[in-house]
Amino acid sequence: MDNKELMKFYIDLQEDVKASLISEEEGTNPEQIFTEIALSYLAEAGETENYRVCFDEKLSKRGVEHKINGYSLYENYETLDLFVTIYNAESSIQSITKGDAEKTIERAAKFFRNAIYKDYVKEIEESSEIFDLAQTLANAPEVREYLTRVNVFLLTNGEVKSDLKTSDTIAGYTTFYRTIDIKYIFNISNESRVPIEINFEQSGYKVPCIANVIENTDYQSWLAIIPGTALADIYEQYGARLLEQNVRSFLQFTGKINKGIRNTILKEQHMFMAFNNGIAATAEEVTIADLPNNQGKTIAQVKDFQIVNGGQTTASIYHTWKKDKVDISKVFVPVKLTIVKDRENFSEIVGRIAEYANTQNKVSASDLSSNRENHVLLEKLSRTIWAPPIFGETTQTRWFFERSRGQYKNERMRLGITPSKRKLFDKQNPRNQMFTKEMLAKYINSYEEVYSGKKIVIGPHIVVRGSQKNYAQFLNYNFSVKPDNIWFEDAVAKAILFITAEKVYGIKPNAIGDMRYITVPYSIAWLGYKLDYKLNLYKIWKQQSLGDLLKSKLHEIMSKIEDYIKINAPGSLYGEWAKKEECWIAIKNEGFGIDIDSLKSDLESKSSEKRKKMSEDETQKAEIEASISRLKSIHIKTWKKIENWGRETLHLTQYQYDMASTLSSKIRNNKNITDIERNQGEVILNIVADLNPELFFDMDDFFCEDNIKKKEEVDITIELIEKIVQWDKRNKRLDAYKYRFMVDLLEGKKTLTDRNKFLVRLNLKAIEKYGFR
Repeated sequence: MDNKELMKFYIDLQEDVKASLISEEEGTNPEQIFTEIALSYLAEAGETENYRVCFDEKLSKRGVEHKINGYSLYENYETLDLFVTIYNAESSIQSITKGDAEKTIERAAKFFRNAIYKDYVKEIEESSEIFDLAQTLANAPEVREYLTRVNVFLLTNGEVKSDLKTSDTIAGYTTFYRTIDIKYIFNISNESRVPIEINFEQSGYKVPCIANVIENTDYQSWLAIIPGTALADIYEQYGARLLEQNVRSFLQFTGKINKGIRNTILKEQHMFMAFNNGIAATAEEVTIADLPNNQGKTIAQVKDFQIVNGGQTTASIYHTWKKDKVDISKVFVPVKLTIVKDRENFSEIVGRIAEYANTQNKVSASDLSSNRENHVLLEKLSRTIWAPPIFGETTQTRWFFERSRGQYKNERMRLGITPSKRKLFDKQNPRNQMFTKEMLAKYINSYEEVYSGKKIVIGPHIVVRGSQKNYAQFLNYNFSVKPDNIWFEDAVAKAILFITAEKVYGIKPNAIGDMRYITVPYSIAWLGYKLDYKLNLYKIWKQQSLGDLLKSKLHEIMSKIEDYIKINAPGSLYGEWAKKEECWIAIKNEGFGIDIDSLKSDLESKSSEKRKKMSEDETQKAEIEASISRLKSIHIKTWKKIENWGRETLHLTQYQYDMASTLSSKIRNNKNITDIERNQGEVILNIVADLNPELFFDMDDFFCEDNIKKKEEVDITIELIEKIVQWDKRNKRLDAYKYRFMVDLLEGKKTLTDRNKFLVRLNLKAIEKYGFR
């Protein structure tokens, strides 16, 4: 690992923490902001899901009894992730001692150990952010039935160099310990995830296999038989991390037991191979070994092992073994293993295999591709539509849609190539106006319920279930319309509504309560339902804010709804009840004595301003104009530096560094840039921003020099042109065609455009060498 790159990543991360601290409301702190950032990386890499950042620390005379910075209880109750954080604000990476790491991990483990016992709930304040989880662990029957794995994560922006214990058993539950330090976060920020490596040989498992003899450059296939015990062991350690991310996100894997598979294991284990279709998996590399006595081949090791089809088979084998205490030594599972050779397109190929392996499911490959198209359209809209300036400001801003992780950071680096340009980028693209796919799903799904038949498939109870479940429902039921500018503006208005509601709710100690993640989506959904979804979203978009009356009404609604849930939730399991449709139905049918007639000025009416839909051609034109403007913002001297760098380092092809020269010439002479030149210019700038952004650092100086020269330059006027013509008539130093050009300007046959002034200036410099003053 490059220490320079790691340090740069650390500095950027610390800047992110500071920037978020400024933009967030009062009550948050750097440790929790870092926790949020770290968990967003882990979730993107598929190593956790539906996480909730919350803080609780129990102090006694002996010191800190327990500490929690966040948790994730999976929808199927199979897995609980607990997160505890060590954060430092230093400018350099700090080493975390083994003692500090183990002590911190034990504080999280102690919380779980105590929370499982019912009496401990009484010791936790009801206002604590962790009370809901403790209540669920102590009282929810699903926890007793399904919970099989607890992961305790130590999150830190420091470096942990010591080996810590990896597993344990707490209160009868298998517990795994994970260290997520700055190096680990850096790795998953670059690679999307840290590959799972499995050594079957070392674990004592035989996985006999045969190869597909037909080879090609894209992949190699193996057919294998994996023992059920090996599959159960792998699943116990990695859980849903084994599942390729498209499967997790789009197919809503639940990990619940399939009764047919369970019955086969319990009654007819020897028939498992005959009855079961097996699993499909992919890997980056495979190591093959010979079985003894010429019995064939076995898979010894696999790197980046991912199950693309057969997650339910895997989970069912595991749960039957774990819960029923059954000997599964006679269970064997057929496996189709695909080794992807094409490293450049590895992620895309694995994703496509996952899609086609799962075409029998509700979310098909065509659904996924159309959703990707919508995401691309939304990205284009977010880069070309300017939001109206906020009252009192003159600068227009954008709402930046991050279609894939790191886009905002990459765009900031790519477009903010000098200090002044970075400052401009930050002003035009505020960090608090960046939103992801999951955030978009939360904003939109909170606003308006959607039915499929008699079932409510979109509503606040879905939002409360967590980002991945909510996002999957969003794709399935609430994102079929092609986004246009009106759709985008309404989506941003819903984002402003949600974000403002969160601020109105507040952060402790100045908060309505401790259920913001439940109360906010429920309150927005209730308001939308009661107003028949007639809220004037265009007004919110134009003002980029909510009126005081609407904010005041939101506070009243949230206070009433929070109280209602706390009073009516069965067994005080607030979070669990809020995930159910019956909770939403009960709440939407309540009036709470709230007067919403006072909001008439915030509703659409016949006199509401008419909106113009932007065509796809207009959107594309705006995108092209922005791209050309970006290329022209690069100084011609910088293009020359890029050309020389590309030639010397071979980081650019000859075609590309020749293109850099072409662009420099076209920008200098103010000529039109073609589509091919524009596309190639963007590619070149991306390469430079990625490999050597230092090439841009002195660009501000170049522009500053140009401004000084402009001030010193003689103004080109008709009077000056007449003097030049008279002088050259006598001295004959200009070429005939250049002299004729000057005469045409003098006689009015040509006009003094910027381009022609530029040519006059060249002629002026030429004759100055011969004494013209």
